[in-house]
Amino acid sequence: MQLPENIWNNKNLFKVLKNNGIVIAPTDTIYGILGKALSEKAVSRIYTARKRNPQKPSIILIDNMNELKKFSIILSDKQKNKLKKYWNLAEKPTSIILDCSDESLAYLHRGTKTLAFRLPALKSFQNLLAVTGPLIAPSANPEGLPPAQNISEAEKYFGNSVDLYVDGGVISGRASKVIKLHKDGSVSILRE
Repeated sequence: MQLPENIWNNKNLFKVLKNNGIVIAPTDTIYGILGKALSEKAVSRIYTARKRNPQKPSIILIDNMNELKKFSIILSDKQKNKLKKYWNLAEKPTSIILDCSDESLAYLHRGTKTLAFRLPALKSFQNLLAVTGPLIAPSANPEGLPPAQNISEAEKYFGNSVDLYVDGGVISGRASKVIKLHKDGSVSILRE
């Protein structure tokens, strides 16, 4: 995926996300609807805008492994090694599901007691996350419809229910690979 290098270096984007707003923007895979993961208000707005199944958690984008501590996730050494393997050597973006039993995060895990995280390989996107903190990033489409491939499709879906649109041109990427990482370091592949 070729995007302008500075697409995420946007003061307005930082400001909207910092103030618990929601944004349609390119991610490391496809257009997503982004909001601060640690803001229950932003997460709720995204679920409402997407008409997302309330039992279904969303993927959370982070800029480094230490961010997992913000979600009460303590990794075993085996899990850390697997994460490094998937996130540092990933030939394709990989979202990793980890156990999270923290009830204060039920608005994120939706009763599943698991959360999915992805560390984007793109340094420019990591820089955005370093400024905003972790972001939830479901695909930019209402539940059951195809992901928006450009801003005009996204605007048809969401209109003024989002605070900002960031135009990255046409993006027809694929959703990330999804794996469940167990405490013993073993993995189950849920989506290739």
